[in-house]
Amino acid sequence: MIRLHHLNQSRSLRTLWLLEELGQPYELISHQRDAKTHLAPDSLKAVHPLGKSPVIEMDGEVYTESGAIIEMLIERFAPDSLRPAIDNSDYGHYLQWINFAESSLMVPLLLDLFTKKAGVNDNEFLSGYISEEKHKLLSYLNDELEGKSFIVGNKLSGADFMLSFNLMMLAQSKQLERYPHIVQYTRQLSALDSYQRAMRLEANHDKTSAA
Repeated sequence: MIRLHHLNQSRSLRTLWLLEELGQPYELISHQRDAKTHLAPDSLKAVHPLGKSPVIEMDGEVYTESGAIIEMLIERFAPDSLRPAIDNSDYGHYLQWINFAESSLMVPLLLDLFTKKAGVNDNEFLSGYISEEKHKLLSYLNDELEGKSFIVGNKLSGADFMLSFNLMMLAQSKQLERYPHIVQYTRQLSALDSYQRAMRLEANHDKTSAA
């Protein structure tokens, strides 16, 4: 049995959605952000020293990092359906987009979030860098998604699970209007049954939003 330690409004949504898509039995253990600080609770530190989510327990081991968890679960349970074959030219693009989501694209998104929360979003250098970097990366992704339902091989893969959280953050703050192909892509992902089940679970477990 897989146990997912899920933190509301976090990268753990990627893992939750993937588990719903895989159809593997799992236990969802909910952890709640502090309503004022928005930080993770100490209960996660009892599971792993970093106190971050997602964390999964499987086969007596504890694993962290959403990208690693996505790849591990797909290799274990769906290598033929949720990733290209290793000898297929799409495989390199698959790895590229998995890493793009958590490296290139995530950096300016987090900088934007943190500078606004810290009240330093009027810093000319930071605001200029964040704005230009986000536009460059989103324009690139938008162009790559033209005419596609999914980012790699026009078939659902781990890369879509990884990108979903980044784009959800941007959609919630209405930052995707300039990128019509990304908007269409996010609509198509959100229409999938497994995605909708995951979002219902998130809503049911997110006491912060309900407060």
